Amino acid sequence: MFIQVSTRLSSPFIYGFGETEHPTYKHDLNYHTWGMFSKDQPPGYKMNCYGVHPFYMGLEDTADAHGVLLLNSNAMDVTFQPTPALTYRTLGGILDFYMVLGPTPEMVVQEYTALIGRPVLPAYWSLGFQLCRYGYANDSEIEQLYSEMIAAGIPYDVQYADIDYMERQLDFKLDEVNFPGLPKLVDRMRGEGMRFIFILDPAISGNETDYSAFDRGIAADVFIKYPSHLGGNIVWGKVWPDLPNVTVNEDLDWDTQVEKYRSYAAFPDFFRTQTATWWKQEIKDFYDKMKFDGLWIDMNEPASFVHGTVGGSCLGNPLLENPPYMPPLESKQMGLNHKTLCMNSEQTLTNGKNVSHYDVHNLYGWSHTQPTYDALLEVTGKRGIVVTRSTYPTSGKWAGHWLGDNNSSWDQLYKSIIGMLEFSLFGISYTGADICGFFNTAEYEMCLRWMQLGAFYPYSRNHNGKGNPRQDPVSWDEKFTEASRDVLNIRYTLLPYLYVLMFESHTKGSTVVRPLLHEFVKDKATWDIHTQFLWGPALLISPALGPGVTVVEGYLPNARWYDYHTAKDVNMRATKVSMITPLNHINLHVRGGYILPWQKPENNTFYSRKNPLGLIVALSDSGTAQGSFFWDDGEGIDTVGGNQYLHTTFSAEGKTLSSVVVHNGLVAADYVNLGLVKVWGAGTVKVTGATLTDYEGLPHSLYVQHNTDTEELIIDATSKAVPLHSPFSIIWRTG
Repeated sequence: MFIQVSTRLSSPFIYGFGETEHPTYKHDLNYHTWGMFSKDQPPGYKMNCYGVHPFYMGLEDTADAHGVLLLNSNAMDVTFQPTPALTYRTLGGILDFYMVLGPTPEMVVQEYTALIGRPVLPAYWSLGFQLCRYGYANDSEIEQLYSEMIAAGIPYDVQYADIDYMERQLDFKLDEVNFPGLPKLVDRMRGEGMRFIFILDPAISGNETDYSAFDRGIAADVFIKYPSHLGGNIVWGKVWPDLPNVTVNEDLDWDTQVEKYRSYAAFPDFFRTQTATWWKQEIKDFYDKMKFDGLWIDMNEPASFVHGTVGGSCLGNPLLENPPYMPPLESKQMGLNHKTLCMNSEQTLTNGKNVSHYDVHNLYGWSHTQPTYDALLEVTGKRGIVVTRSTYPTSGKWAGHWLGDNNSSWDQLYKSIIGMLEFSLFGISYTGADICGFFNTAEYEMCLRWMQLGAFYPYSRNHNGKGNPRQDPVSWDEKFTEASRDVLNIRYTLLPYLYVLMFESHTKGSTVVRPLLHEFVKDKATWDIHTQFLWGPALLISPALGPGVTVVEGYLPNARWYDYHTAKDVNMRATKVSMITPLNHINLHVRGGYILPWQKPENNTFYSRKNPLGLIVALSDSGTAQGSFFWDDGEGIDTVGGNQYLHTTFSAEGKTLSSVVVHNGLVAADYVNLGLVKVWGAGTVKVTGATLTDYEGLPHSLYVQHNTDTEELIIDATSKAVPLHSPFSIIWRTG
């Protein structure tokens, strides 16, 4: 029940270990200890949160990187010492270490995801902006919000329903009093190109007379119980479901509400094959009543509102509940069963072996994720997306992750960047924080700055908690709405580039959100930067992260950088830079040498996907640039494995842009044509014309505009209907 091992580190540059809130991306090695044990614990300093990732990346003084995974599912902690050194302590299990040797930081993640599984390829629509709130009173409130977003012209793809939509917070049961019109509303929104995601919790109420989810679960023997020598009965907790026929007095304190009003809840054992079968059937029956496009699984640490079990006394070996050594968890004084199941509960692996919850607690959310993803695919026939709260190595194969129940505070705003960078390291690409914060009242300036930052989360969702004022983009004033619309239009413009990054993550294990050190590891100034980040190799995001900030102090590594907003070369590199940042502005820079695909934004991706594809050709110092484009139907199941996609590469050199079709498996309905090509750094000598040669060798004269002050050249191929699934070349000329 106590295993300790220490190791010298090759340098003080260490990144990773989660899920805990870190104030910096690079770890402080001055005797800090971090506990890891999955828990319904909102982000907070030194608090163990929802998932467990015992993985770190070390960066040596030579700029060579390596990664180390301790594949152990027991409660544990790690202590850093300034030697530099690291000590692991785990409450059991085995010391199963895996090492990947880079040598670059990006290769470390590629090798790590080759080991644990590549990140899932999300549906294209799931890269759009999303809205959620815990506390919608009825379906009319959701309908009104949808109407306001459309009227404001703010792009938006996904609407959520939190547990409000459920009858007494029961999974798979619609509240027919407050949400009777929700199925029709969902059908209408989906018919207009929108998507809908519902929340599902794992805990199932047992205090019901007619509840098929529980009845069929009992029949299939899916719920976690005590071992037979302790009676073999269900280990009851309490979570969200209310008792039947009660009126909840929300003025009472929380513990009294739990005691008086909450049902006994049983926890499915998702290790069992029959549990996945049962779960899928419940999801199918729910889908038959009300359509959805993705699923959001919560409370799967597993979380409970009582400690251990109803009544508070866990059966069995008391040392499992209160071990001789306790890691520095938020519940250190309360035992391991604080706000979760008894550690003596028994679970059954697929090989039939029985194990105590003590040994597999950290795997509960992991075990919940694949059955949910498999059910989503089978029930909808589409790829969709699953978003899960509790994660473990390999979770990224099936799901994305949001950073949990954060606070509406400036420190949570900037720490969300660190959280994203860490989950990139952990092999979960589709990640982001609740924009504007979940708990407490959002403040105007902070929420606006968070909308700007959140527009560059891979998973971009504004979500807040019950009892707080609305914080969505149309709940403030016209200036807030306009700034939100502007920054989300930039996101939607660049979604084709983000999708390329998701494809590369899915196939190669590359990071999507990327720290600067991954691209500029030879520059030690980048090794401790966590207030700026990259999308892939080419887009640098430098947000304002504090109150009253109108000048962002950032760093531009050694490359040619163009201001996204003006297309101008900023003529600064390998230097600190002060960026003017008014309240309606976020700093974005495109790296020379790269080609980014883009599309004109629309109200949602159903319509934006129909627009021609543009290219931003940001030339390097030597006048060259490279890029690629990935396209499929946006929602088909395993389009990559089934070769049902288009993959095209682009290169620019010497006033010539050309494409190569690497693979084309698109059907005609998904074809896309070339639109505007923007060449940045095209020089001050006037470009007078351009010729496109298509795949048949036929020349087409193209309209050009060249601003010799900004050095931006715009070449318009829109009218030529040039298909991207065929090769082409464009030559521009001067004089």
